[in-house]
Amino acid sequence: MSWIYLIVAGLFEVGFTTCLKLSHNFTNVRWSVGFFLCISLSFHFLNKAIQTLPIGTAYGVWTGIGAVGTVLVGILLFGETTSFWRLFFIFTLIASIVGLKVVS
Repeated sequence: MSWIYLIVAGLFEVGFTTCLKLSHNFTNVRWSVGFFLCISLSFHFLNKAIQTLPIGTAYGVWTGIGAVGTVLVGILLFGETTSFWRLFFIFTLIASIVGLKVVS
């Protein structure tokens, strides 16, 4: 169950970074509320996950999910560029996240 909590926490991390961008420096109230809701839930689920998972592993996976997810949101929703090297390093990060899961 801890891994599910961790994945949910990572998805809420993607949510809060996306809301942060859309809040326009917290001037858009709707997206600002979304940011604070997502960040609260992200930390809540991260906290639940670290009750049984090693903190280093949990934090690395949480950050990795957030980073990969945020890059994908940037590419898919905000038209950020893709290049071979950018995609290569995203896949390297994904492999590292899977590696942390395998060795934990």
